[in-house]
Amino acid sequence: MSQNSPIRFTCQTYAWIQSGDRYHGKIDHMAEIAAKSGFEGLEPINLHLGKFWDASLLKDTLAENRLTLSSLTLVCDWLHPQETAEERREADRLMDLACAFGQETLFMPVQMPGKDRSNLAERQKNLMLNINAIGKRAADRGLTCSYHPNSPDGSIWRTREDYDKLLPQLDSKVIQWTPDVGHIAKGGMDPVKLIREYRSLVNHFHFKDMDDQGEWAQMGEGVIDFETLVKDLVDTRFQGWIVFEDECEESIENPDGVTLKDGDYIRDTVRAWLRD
Repeated sequence: MSQNSPIRFTCQTYAWIQSGDRYHGKIDHMAEIAAKSGFEGLEPINLHLGKFWDASLLKDTLAENRLTLSSLTLVCDWLHPQETAEERREADRLMDLACAFGQETLFMPVQMPGKDRSNLAERQKNLMLNINAIGKRAADRGLTCSYHPNSPDGSIWRTREDYDKLLPQLDSKVIQWTPDVGHIAKGGMDPVKLIREYRSLVNHFHFKDMDDQGEWAQMGEGVIDFETLVKDLVDTRFQGWIVFEDECEESIENPDGVTLKDGDYIRDTVRAWLRD
C-alpha cells in the first residue's frame, strides 16, 4: 500500500476480538483477510494468540499471506509497583516471540482498563514503574518498545492532564509512545495538536475513527482529521507503521467486511496523502 514511502500499514486483530471467542486464536483467518485488504503487516494481541504462540507456525502463516509481524501487543493489569510473577512471565514469553522474528518487531504494552478511576495517582505511578521496567528489559533484548494508552472509563490516562503527566515520565531511551488518535479524541483532545506537541516521542501509530457523538465510526466516516495526521507524519519523516484498529459497531458482527473497507480507504484515500 505504501510503495515508495517509509510509512507502512498494518492491521490490528482487535476487530475480530470484539466478536468474542469465535475468533480466538484464529490468526490464520485474520492474516488472510488482512492480506486481502492490502495490509503489509499484522499486530496480534497476547491474549488471543492461541496456538500461534508457536513462532514457527506464526512465521509460516504470515509468510503464506506475505505479511510482516509489525508488532505485538502485550495486555496486562500492572496494578502493583512491580510486575507480578505471572505478568513478568507473560511479558518475557511475548518478548521471546518478538525476538524470534528479529528486531524489526515492535513490542507494545497496553494496560487493561480498570472499572473506574479510583486511586488514580497510585495506579498511574505503579503503571509507569512497570512500563519503564518492561521497556528496559525489551531494549536489553534489542527490541523497540512503545506504550499505548487507551480511553475506556476505567483507563488511567484519558484526559489532557493525564497525558501531560504520562508522556514526560516515559523513559524515552527504552520506550516511546503509540498515540491512538481515537482514544485521544475520546478523551476530549485534538489528536493533531497533542501529537504535534509530543511528536518526538512517537514511534508507532494507531488509527481508529470516532463520530461527532463520541461513538466509534468506520475508518474515514467520522470526524478525525486523518489527512492532517498523515501529512504531519510525512512532513516529520516518520518511518514506521500506522496500525488500523477499527472498533466501529459493524466490526463486532462483520470484522472481515470492516477490515476490507479499511483497506479500500487506505488505497483510495490515504495513499494520496503520502504522495502529496
